Amino acid sequence: MIRTGADYIESIRDGRAVYVGGEKVKDVASHPMFKPLVDIRARFYDMQHDPRTRHLMAYEEDGEWNGIGNKLPLTQGDWWDKRRATDTLLEEVGGVVTRVGDETVGEMWSLFDGQDVLNEVDPQFSANIRNHIQRVLKADPFHVSANTDPKGDRSKPPQDQDPDMLLHVVRETDAGIVVRGAKYETAAAYANQAFTKPTIANWGNAAYSDYAVGFICDLGSPGLKFICRTGFAGRAPADDYPLSNSFDEVDTLVIFDDVLIPWENVLFYRHTRAAMFIRATLHRYSAFAFVQRNLKLADMMIGAALFNARQTGLDKQQAVQEKLAQLAVYREGINAHLTAAIALSERSPGGLMMPNQSLLYTGRVLACSQLHEMMHIARELCGGQICVTPDKAAFDAPETKPWLDKFYTINSEWIADDRRKLLAFARDMLNSDYAGHRLTFQLFAQSPPFAHLAAVYRNFDWDGPLDFVRKAAGLSENVLGKVTRAPGDSAVSQWFNTTPPSRQAAE
Repeated sequence: MIRTGADYIESIRDGRAVYVGGEKVKDVASHPMFKPLVDIRARFYDMQHDPRTRHLMAYEEDGEWNGIGNKLPLTQGDWWDKRRATDTLLEEVGGVVTRVGDETVGEMWSLFDGQDVLNEVDPQFSANIRNHIQRVLKADPFHVSANTDPKGDRSKPPQDQDPDMLLHVVRETDAGIVVRGAKYETAAAYANQAFTKPTIANWGNAAYSDYAVGFICDLGSPGLKFICRTGFAGRAPADDYPLSNSFDEVDTLVIFDDVLIPWENVLFYRHTRAAMFIRATLHRYSAFAFVQRNLKLADMMIGAALFNARQTGLDKQQAVQEKLAQLAVYREGINAHLTAAIALSERSPGGLMMPNQSLLYTGRVLACSQLHEMMHIARELCGGQICVTPDKAAFDAPETKPWLDKFYTINSEWIADDRRKLLAFARDMLNSDYAGHRLTFQLFAQSPPFAHLAAVYRNFDWDGPLDFVRKAAGLSENVLGKVTRAPGDSAVSQWFNTTPPSRQAAE
């Protein structure tokens, strides 16, 4: 059943070897770099019990309560529930957190869809997948994702350099496989388990490889070491950098120093076709929650920019309105893709309900590829004061406070302290080290831009436009070969052809 926040905090006090700033961390839950996110994750667990939010965050089945985020999506309604739950989470804490579990557990559902492929390796692996999906539902662990390796020299195969540059199996035992290497895993230092899989895209002609391995890693396992980047929390006062101090999700290089993975945790092994399948479908579900975070980030930029413009009456100017409209178009573009992805959702090979893949992946490209431009527009609307405003200490000091009160108070509605808070929020969101980190993270967290476009290429209905032009231009059937999808067979066309006009208008 769902855990409490206290249950979660206790679960990560397992003696794991965590290092930050060159020092070993005694207690992850209380360390100042990790505590803000540990507390947020604990708060999410408690929201599943809180009578005020329980009906949004959890559901009852067979007399037990389970988290909405972990629920297998079987209907469109499940996706509306998941979207509402994520919005509730982010609004409750007042910011964007990405690696908290709901956006990574979806990778397991892609495995569920691929059981036929994985059965070619060993039927026990598909059983392991079902068991772990059930465990996520019932045990409610904090589940994260492990993808990226250090990689080394990418011009060489892993066998031609230090083999540990890519995670691989070094031997088999009766108890399981022993793996060695490293993975970058955001939030791993304070999570319970990670779905660990390869990033290699080109296996050549090899049918088998020791690098083609996927498993669930218990992050309290012996042999793991967590080397974390220095976090942003505590670097500067929270009053001046509210987002840096509250929402920094610490990234970790996880070292696998001959770590035993029990056979029941192995999800696929050695079969390169299985590895390629998983890479191709990995974000089939998880991209939804990822893109939803960009929608909330767009709301944050719009709110900060609009407040700033309204303070001084600049929102009356056409040039300012046009820039605000650009932010709104970006925001509503993401919103439209997410909404349509649910409305036109599709049955997956495993019988689950998956968001419309073409719409979901094009929405991801929109959200990520335009983010830097939208941040720049928001900077411009917030004005130069976000980079020149003194810190809170100057607003409080007796000798400087009167002057800052004078020059930062606009009217009776906008006093100096509120204006300082808004400018500090905007600066941290758009100009700080944390802001630069988040921009890069959003660009690469679910693979680099070329892979985003490759996902669109694999999922767009090319046959529809080709067949339309073939008929409109009077081309013969032979010009294009066999059209694999009949005209009107796309999810959009199906909806218009089968849904009564009255319902179309209502929807």
